[in-house]
Amino acid sequence: MKSLGNVRRSYAPWEDPEAKPYIRFDKITKRFGDFIAIQDLSLDVYEREFFSLLGPSGCGKTTLLRMLAGFEEPTSGEIYLDGQPLKGVPPYKRPVNMMFQSYALFPHMSVEANVAFGLRQEGMARADIKERVEQMLKLVKLERFAKRKPHQLSGGQRQRVALARSVAKRPKLLLLDEPLGALDKKLREETQFELMDLQQELGLTFIIVTHDQDEAMTMSDRIAVMDAGVVSQIGTPAEVYEAPNSRYVADFIGSVNLFEGTVAGTANGTVRLAGPDGFDIEVADDRDFATGSQVALAIRPEKITLSRHRPESGNAASGEAWEIAYMGDVTNYIVKLDGGKMVRASTLNRQRSVDNPIGYDEQIWISFAPDGGSLLDE
Repeated sequence: MKSLGNVRRSYAPWEDPEAKPYIRFDKITKRFGDFIAIQDLSLDVYEREFFSLLGPSGCGKTTLLRMLAGFEEPTSGEIYLDGQPLKGVPPYKRPVNMMFQSYALFPHMSVEANVAFGLRQEGMARADIKERVEQMLKLVKLERFAKRKPHQLSGGQRQRVALARSVAKRPKLLLLDEPLGALDKKLREETQFELMDLQQELGLTFIIVTHDQDEAMTMSDRIAVMDAGVVSQIGTPAEVYEAPNSRYVADFIGSVNLFEGTVAGTANGTVRLAGPDGFDIEVADDRDFATGSQVALAIRPEKITLSRHRPESGNAASGEAWEIAYMGDVTNYIVKLDGGKMVRASTLNRQRSVDNPIGYDEQIWISFAPDGGSLLDE
């Protein structure tokens, strides 16, 4: 059985019609005066899922998280947690913890005191607090930093202290609002995998808000791509990347080439597109598009092959190597087709040296397979 991309784990309760969602947003609308931050939004999150709300600034993702935490109330609609409505339940009575981007550590307290703070507020016995704090610090690999103050730690270490404090109370649900935004690129990538391991080890449900596509793609079981207070698409990372449902999602997730065209005909699971610049394309798609309708083919740069001679099969067009960027693991090209369209292509640098590499201003061919991209009609 073919799959869209590699599967990180077999966990997929959303595919089971009998599975009950752990969190349900049911027709949620949130207004701030005349401004509509969330509009008639519905989505389900399942227990032990790592779920990402992904979108640009101002799309409503943090507002959605704050309503779940109890810091905001929906204007209309209902939020359910484990089957129970949350309307009117104050934040401190919800089995939810929220980790903020700023980490919000107490500067005058040691690491262990920061982690223990919420447990003391709940009145847990001193011996139990000591044991729980030791467990949490071991979990985030900070045992030898227990006596230090936050200002004596690196950004990544402070992030892990905040995480340990957030999970110390064993909440059923952990909400993370841009938790890795303050870290540098390398540390952020390392911490992403630490978060994934921690989430699965503790068996918690994580919902993370981020505008970083790579972050969402790396950590999530599923992603909700948001735009202007609505969900544009929900799917696994592979689904939203390989099969976007709109031009917006295709363009927002990663890099993409959009070939606009008119449907010239359909037959035997193939759609023929007539491009405005004379570049006719065949696409593997068994949907019944009306002849003459306007659609777009979304194809990722890595699905495009470059060559000096016209390929014998697939969709092909000639052009000129306009820009070349060597990135180490890949080389990115911008090719100006004869009709004027700029196309991005990426090649993996499998070897250290390349014989006769493609150079600037060279006449080359781009090509891609009929099943290399997705047809979009919106």
